[in-house]
Amino acid sequence: MAEHSDRYAGAGAAPPKIVVGLVATPPDYPARVADRLREELAELLADRVDSTVDWDIRTGWGAIAPRRDSGYDGLLDDVADRRQKAGWDIAICLTDLPLQVQRVPLVAYSSLRRHAGLVSLPALGFGQIRAARAAVAGLVTELVTEVGLGGDGPRGRRAANHRRMTDTVIPIHRVVTGAEDGETAYAASRGTGQLRLLAGMVRANRPGRALLGLSKLLVGAFGTAAFALATNTIWQMGDALDWLRLTVIMVLGITTLIGWLVIAHDLWEKPSADTTRELARLFNFGTVITLGLAVGVSYLVLFAGTTAAAALFIDRSILEANLGHPSGFGDYATLAWLITSLATVGGALGSGLEDEEHVRAAAYGHHPTPEGWQDLDREMGGDDQG
Repeated sequence: MAEHSDRYAGAGAAPPKIVVGLVATPPDYPARVADRLREELAELLADRVDSTVDWDIRTGWGAIAPRRDSGYDGLLDDVADRRQKAGWDIAICLTDLPLQVQRVPLVAYSSLRRHAGLVSLPALGFGQIRAARAAVAGLVTELVTEVGLGGDGPRGRRAANHRRMTDTVIPIHRVVTGAEDGETAYAASRGTGQLRLLAGMVRANRPGRALLGLSKLLVGAFGTAAFALATNTIWQMGDALDWLRLTVIMVLGITTLIGWLVIAHDLWEKPSADTTRELARLFNFGTVITLGLAVGVSYLVLFAGTTAAAALFIDRSILEANLGHPSGFGDYATLAWLITSLATVGGALGSGLEDEEHVRAAAYGHHPTPEGWQDLDREMGGDDQG
């Protein structure tokens, strides 16, 4: 990239141009983040690095597959190859793969030798757009320091950028993995970093999409609940059970539904040649938490609907006659609690009727097939060519 330094020569010379490519893998959530960053990255780099440079931001995906077997090193090799073929000066990869360096979550990585970097979105936690914006800008700033673009010089800018990266992205620290090749990793802490990584995996997995996949199940559960509401034996059971046993029944119902969804739709990630045991464990944690959130929201919706239906269709006098004591809202809520738990178990039996692709989307390791990536590339406006 040293050629850019010569472009400053001459009073009437055109401003230098640096092409930055954002590569998203897989072309799902990371592609949407890349598309959003593209709109604002040029202005951010002009403000942070050099306003006289023509910052050309391009996006691309499709040709880069999620690399599980070789971690960040193999992924960066693929990104560098994509950069060379597309004619970009710098390439930054946005991935939803949970990566690690020295057994702690990897947040970002800069490789001067490859003129490339990457950002692991799940390691950023919940606030991924803001943190990704700062991380990508920081990586580009670091990679262009060797070009010698204005400011306080490469060394001063590099030091200031490292401080900005470690202070503003998330609580991270630098790990120099190869000083002679300009290899720098930014890693999170071992404790809170792991918790943030899991939170970020759930955020990237979009629990709302899994909730959409459970819509038919929720309709079936409402049907089960409606039938149970008409059975006075259920009324007496709800009145006889204490809160501890009702809680156990609820937990069993939710756990049964999550387990059945995992088994019925083959959502459990198994260690393999390209998926390490630790990576498979992270994928499964992300999947179970995503399903747990989706099922939990479904449970609350079902509970609210059942409570309202009980209060509307079961007259208090009839309920009191069956229970043998005065009743109030608490009795309706207790009855709805039991029925919701039972209907959730019944919904598990009908979960095979769910939309396969929507439910499969809850599996963190599940991505669109490569054949479908080119269509998404055109849909999202990928433009890796000049």
